Amino acid sequence: MFDKILIANRGEIACRVIKTARKMGVKTVAVYSDADKNALHVEMADEAVHIGKPASAKSYLRADRIIRACKKTKAQAVHPGYGFLSENKDFQLALKKAGIAFIGPNSKAIEAMGDKITSKKLAGKAGVPTVPGHMGIIKDTDEAVKIAKEIGYPVMLKASAGGGGKGMRVAYNNAEAREGFERATSEAKSSFGDDRVFIEKFVEQPRHIEIQILADSHGHCIYVGERECSIQRRHQKVIEEAPSPFIDEKTRKAMGKQAVAMAKAVDYVSAGTVEFIVDAKRNFYFLEMNTRLQVEHPVTELITGLDLVEWMIRVADGEKLTVKQSDVKLNGWAMESRIYAEDPYRNFLPSTGRLVSYRLPEESKHVRVDTGVYEGGEISMFYDPMVAKLCTWGKTRKQAIAHMRDALDHYYIRGISHNIPFLASVMSKKRFVDGKLTTNFIAEEYPDGFSDKDLPADDPVPLIAVAALIHRAYSARAGQISGSLKGHEIRLSNHWVVDIAGKQRAVKISDANCASGSVKIGRRKITVESDWTYGEPLFNGTVGGDSVCVQVDRNGIGYRLSHNGAHVEATVYTARDAELAKLMPHKIPPDMSRFLLSPMPGLLVAVEVTVGQEVKAGETLAIVEAMKMENVLKAERDGTVKVIPEEAGASLAVDQVIMEFE
Repeated sequence: MFDKILIANRGEIACRVIKTARKMGVKTVAVYSDADKNALHVEMADEAVHIGKPASAKSYLRADRIIRACKKTKAQAVHPGYGFLSENKDFQLALKKAGIAFIGPNSKAIEAMGDKITSKKLAGKAGVPTVPGHMGIIKDTDEAVKIAKEIGYPVMLKASAGGGGKGMRVAYNNAEAREGFERATSEAKSSFGDDRVFIEKFVEQPRHIEIQILADSHGHCIYVGERECSIQRRHQKVIEEAPSPFIDEKTRKAMGKQAVAMAKAVDYVSAGTVEFIVDAKRNFYFLEMNTRLQVEHPVTELITGLDLVEWMIRVADGEKLTVKQSDVKLNGWAMESRIYAEDPYRNFLPSTGRLVSYRLPEESKHVRVDTGVYEGGEISMFYDPMVAKLCTWGKTRKQAIAHMRDALDHYYIRGISHNIPFLASVMSKKRFVDGKLTTNFIAEEYPDGFSDKDLPADDPVPLIAVAALIHRAYSARAGQISGSLKGHEIRLSNHWVVDIAGKQRAVKISDANCASGSVKIGRRKITVESDWTYGEPLFNGTVGGDSVCVQVDRNGIGYRLSHNGAHVEATVYTARDAELAKLMPHKIPPDMSRFLLSPMPGLLVAVEVTVGQEVKAGETLAIVEAMKMENVLKAERDGTVKVIPEEAGASLAVDQVIMEFE
């Protein structure tokens, strides 16, 4: 077995590989850029080597510097994680030349399967059905439009060397095909250094289902069940699960055999994934093969008991795969939610900054958290916005969902925007609970984007009870301090008025002991039990006999309560103060409709208009790049450009003015 391995990656996947290596008794080396000098993976590893500036092209994509780090630390092998150099055949060959093992497949498999055009041709030769399309290289936008029309809309434009949703666009007409080609080629070039794009028919109402495989260098290859990855936004997976609620044993076996056949066709070694598009009749079409570890691999581990990273390391060291196909048993159900640093209320725009507060749900046999950040750390604009992967396991799918909803309530993040409210919303959708999934799920369930109306309906009474008891506890504490200073004790009222969203409700508290007690709201009486103490951000306990977790933040004189994905502002008054509060005027926000503001921190890639130019609603104004994705900003109404204070190449802060209109 290797004595020491280097992880050529960062974030949660680097931390996850380190955990398994540590369990195996293998020492680890981390690499880091300037932006990651204080990162969690650097702290966890036995050694760490600096490899360059924040931009990936100057650090994590520099194969020469990673090989130099291996030689410096005497690391015998490299685990590439996913992304970066994980599917780069030249990196694998360079490691081999340097006498360093690559914990992954050989260059032949990487080259054949890493190129989507080549892989589809190989699939066709192997008899695996593929989606109709044009597999040749497309030279320009005019040719892209011509081919799209020949295939028939809708079509998918995809980067040949792409992955992770980068360099992918769906087009329903000529204009979208033209713009989609431009954006796909630009993203592909910046993300992968390869701007080749191909076009294929977009299968409507599809499911995205993938088969996990494991293969050794002794000719043994097995499939390890499937994962349902249909919940996607902009072709980026958001929620995954294993097994699929749609796939039966017959289809699973057929897909598994095809996946193994594809792997054997290229002498595949290591863990890999064969992805399929599956239609409503369970017909499946080869999509691509990922010659690396998948982001969503934990759900497979949770239902099989296998450690895929451990097997990758053992296979790379020449060991035989001792797991037989008959040994693979699927036990229970697992879910994975990707926690992203993004604002779902602002069209999921990336969020950067410091994690002022960061508390994970407690891990158990039902909850697993793979993360690469910590409280006080930074979410950088230079890398993918993933914060963590939250996974849950249950004996049934229903239990796995219930555990996920509870774990999301326990995930406390402050300092950046995050997508937990959106994830909670998805988990509550009847269509999701029923397992009626397609890759169009998010577009169909959230046609106007995400907003508060998409959150599950929550009974306000438990939150009113919690707010009243918390406020009484704070008031009692303040009274003790004040009383001790003045030499007398202040009597505390049990009658309060709780205001949530402008609606006031009278509350009477009895038998109170800190955050426990009996709360009467109108004719309804609720018993609350909790060991919550002052300043704790999580209120854990029971309300009316039901277990709850409410996130609590002081907000001026009130409280911000978060539960089930929703946030409410609660203010607790005395009866007289409640009367006066109704008379207070409300501040009107300023009119910013004349300005185009940057919706996120990022790089101003291009300004498409000039001062004095008249623009029409829907016309492209500027392009902002953040976290490796290009965002096209368009005019919401007709107008004339008055001022453009920033030029292409400028670094933008969130809400920074890009241009002003007359």
